[in-house]
This record gives sequence, C-alpha cells and structure tokens, in this order.
Amino acid sequence: MSFRKEKKYRLTYSDMLTLKAKLKGHGMTPLYPARLISSCYFDTHDLRLYEESEEGVLPRKKIRVRWYNKNNSFTKEVKVSSIEGRFKYTERLSSLSSFSELNDMTFFDQVYGSLKPAIVVSYEREYYSLGTLRVTFDSQIKYTDCRLQTLPSYRDDECVMEVKVPIDCEDDYIESIISHSTARFSKYSRGLLFSDGSM
Repeated sequence: MSFRKEKKYRLTYSDMLTLKAKLKGHGMTPLYPARLISSCYFDTHDLRLYEESEEGVLPRKKIRVRWYNKNNSFTKEVKVSSIEGRFKYTERLSSLSSFSELNDMTFFDQVYGSLKPAIVVSYEREYYSLGTLRVTFDSQIKYTDCRLQTLPSYRDDECVMEVKVPIDCEDDYIESIISHSTARFSKYSRGLLFSDGSM
C-alpha cells in the first residue's frame, strides 16, 4: 500500500490551455495517450458516502466502477482517504460485461451496507510528467444521474488539473512549479449538485 498526496486545481477551459502550455515550457511531457474515462459512483440510499466527503470525515471511502474508451472492461475501485494519506484498492470485475448490467448492480460494504449506482461521470483525461509530479488534465466532463430511470445528463463547463506526488513531497516544491491556488473538485459531488439543480 503506497500513500500519495493529491492536489487539485479548478480551471476554465481557457485557463487549462494556458497552464498546460506554461508547464510544457517548463519541461512537462506526455506520459500516456489521452483517453475517455467513465466512473460509476456507488452510494447508500441516503448518500452517506457523499455526505462524509462533503464534511471531510476521516477515514472515508469512495466506491466506484471504472472503464476506459467505451470498452466493456470494468474495474471496481475503492478510494480511501485517511489521516495518513490516500490509497486505492482495485478489483477487476470479469463477470460484468455491459453498462446495463452495471446499473443493476449492488455492492455490500461492511461499513456502509448496501450500495447502488448514483452518478456516472465521464471525461477526457490527458496524462503528463514533470519531474516528480504526475499531472492530469480532465475536460469535457459529463454527469449522468443513475437514480432516475430517464438517466438525465449534465455538462460541466469547468476543467480540473490534478497533481499527484509521493506523500513526502514538500508543498513548497509543488508551489514553486504551479502558482495557481488549489481548490476542491469532487466530480462525484459536482455530479449530484448538477442533477439536483444546485449548480
């Protein structure tokens, strides 16, 4: 289990292009090809995981199923935020072959009990490397509400840059490279807010 530090930067599309160009000028290089990522977030009927995320409870979890580039290869991910840092467990769901099956799926968690699909988040992610920093840019973010039979979707005009570093990396080092202010940007939380008409 390896802990890591994550920092997020909330950006307009124009700001994202400007910052990306600036960091490329400082030596940032592509790490992997860009790809479409989709994640289905699971929660209790009263959205307990969402509430704990909003309140900053530690420890807490996010439980999701992720797939890439519209293929039907699904992976369950459990993201844990703790006092020590953040880490992630992954599990390949070989028995799952389509989104329609996913939408009918239920997980049982020892802490939270029964979990069902709440929101699907889809976006394009670009991957870069800059020294010890791993930098991603997420844009074209879309949310689909799985709690309603009509599956309404919502488009987010904002983007997010995320920086991941080893847990012992000093904040001063990151700030010497990226002068933007950090900001909270939970796609799951934003998806629920969009679907509830709060954004």
